Amino acid sequence: MQDPGDDVPLTPRGRRLPARGVLAAAALCLAPAAASAHAAERMVILTLPTGWYMLGAASAVVLTAIITALAPRLPQFGQARLFEWPAAPSRTLTSTVSCLVLLALIAIGFLGNRDPLSNLLTVTIWTLFWVGLPILAAIFGDVFRPIEPWTGPARLARGALGRTGSVGLARFGYVPAVAGLFAFAWFEIVSLSPADSLVLARVVLAYWLLHFLIAVLEGESWLRHGETFSVFFGLIARIAPLWTETRGNRATLMAAPPGAWLLSGPPMGAGLIAFVTLVLAAVTFDGVSETFRWLALIGINPLEFPGRSAVTGVNTLGLVATWALMAGSILAAIWAGWRASGARGTFRETAGRLIPTFLPIAAGFHAAHYLVSLLTGGQYALAALNDPFGTGARLLGLPHHWVSFGFLADRHQVLMIWNAQFALVLGAHVLALILSIRAAPDWPWRAHLPMTALMVALTTLGLWLLASPTGA
Repeated sequence: MQDPGDDVPLTPRGRRLPARGVLAAAALCLAPAAASAHAAERMVILTLPTGWYMLGAASAVVLTAIITALAPRLPQFGQARLFEWPAAPSRTLTSTVSCLVLLALIAIGFLGNRDPLSNLLTVTIWTLFWVGLPILAAIFGDVFRPIEPWTGPARLARGALGRTGSVGLARFGYVPAVAGLFAFAWFEIVSLSPADSLVLARVVLAYWLLHFLIAVLEGESWLRHGETFSVFFGLIARIAPLWTETRGNRATLMAAPPGAWLLSGPPMGAGLIAFVTLVLAAVTFDGVSETFRWLALIGINPLEFPGRSAVTGVNTLGLVATWALMAGSILAAIWAGWRASGARGTFRETAGRLIPTFLPIAAGFHAAHYLVSLLTGGQYALAALNDPFGTGARLLGLPHHWVSFGFLADRHQVLMIWNAQFALVLGAHVLALILSIRAAPDWPWRAHLPMTALMVALTTLGLWLLASPTGA
C-alpha cells in the first residue's frame, strides 16, 4: 500500500501502476467497446482489495457476536414527524406524466442511436431506474409509487369505459410479480442483448401494455401485488429511514431507524417469501456469473469469453439453482432457529416474520455491486439526455465527449469507493442482524445462531464477490 502523499495511481488490488500502464489504462477506457449487458456494465473492473474482504468477513463475525450479546438492551424502534408541506399533485397526474415520459423514452429506443451508452432509454432503464432508484427507495421510501406509469392511464381508461369491477386476478396473489421478477432477472443476467435499445424498447413497451391492460380489467389494486416493480420498490422502501405520509392536502416527512417498517405489518405469505428470496438470489447470481470462479466451473476461459449465447443455458440453470439454494438456506436457518426456540408459533408465521430481515442484505449488496456503474453510467445518462437522438444537440448545454473515468485513476477517490462498498455490505449485515433479533424477541440466544451464521455467510459472500476478478 502507498503512502498517503503518493499520487501514483493504484490498480484495484492496491499495486502501483507504472506510467506506461496508466497511459495504457486511459487509452483502454477511451476506446470504444461493445456492451454485452446493461449500460455501463464492465466498462470498469474495480474489485475490492482482498485484505478488505478478509477484514470485512472478520468484522461481520465480531459485530455479530457483540450485537447478539447486547440483544436484550437494543433500543426500541420509534418514529418522528420532521416537517409538513403542501401535498404533491394527484397520482393520476403524476402517473400520467410518467407514462408520457416512458413512451417518449421508448420512442427514443426505437428511433435513436443503438449504442447502449448513448441511447437515453438504455441508460435510463439500466442505470437510473434499476441502479439509482432502488438506492433512493432505500433512503426515502417508495419513490416509485407516485411515478409508476400505470395508475393514471388505467384510471382514465376505466373512467372512460365506465368500468368498476375486476376479473378476479387477485386470487393469484404475488405469483405474477414473482414470475415477472424472474423474467426480468433472466433478461438482465442471461439474455443475449438486454442493452440493445431496440430489443429493450420492445420489451419495455410490451411490459407496459400488458400491465396497463390488466390494470384496466382488474383495477389499480393489481399493481400492489401483481406488478413486479411496484412490489419490489414497496419492499425496498420498508428499509428507508425517511418516508412521506400524505393526509388530505398535506404531506409529512417521517423518520425512523432504518428497517422499522420491516417489523410492522402481518407476516409475509408464500408469494412474498418467494419474491424476497428471488431478489437475493438475482443480485447474488448477477455477481457470481461474472467471476472467474464461475466461468472456470462451467468450462469457459474468462480471458476468451465466447459471448452470452454460449452460456445462456447454463446461466439459466445457475439462476434457478441460486434461487433454490438461497430459499432453501434461509428457510432451513429459520426452521432451525424456530425449533431451538421451543417451536413458539407456527413455522409459516415465523418464516413470514423473519424473511423480510434479509432485505437489507439484498439492498446493501445491490448498492455496492452497482456503485461504479452508477458513477460511470450516470454520466452517460446525462450525456444521452443532452443529445437523446444522437443528432449533435446540446439540450443541457454540455459539451460532447465530456464523460470521464479520471476519478478511477485517483487513489483517494478509489479508496472512497472501496470505503462505500465495504460500508454498504457490512452496514446492511448489521441492520439485518438487529432486525432479525427484533423480529423474534422471545427467542433465546441459541435460537438466533442459525440465522446469524447464515447472515455472516451472505455478507462474506457479498464481500468476496466484490473482491473477485470478473471476466464476463
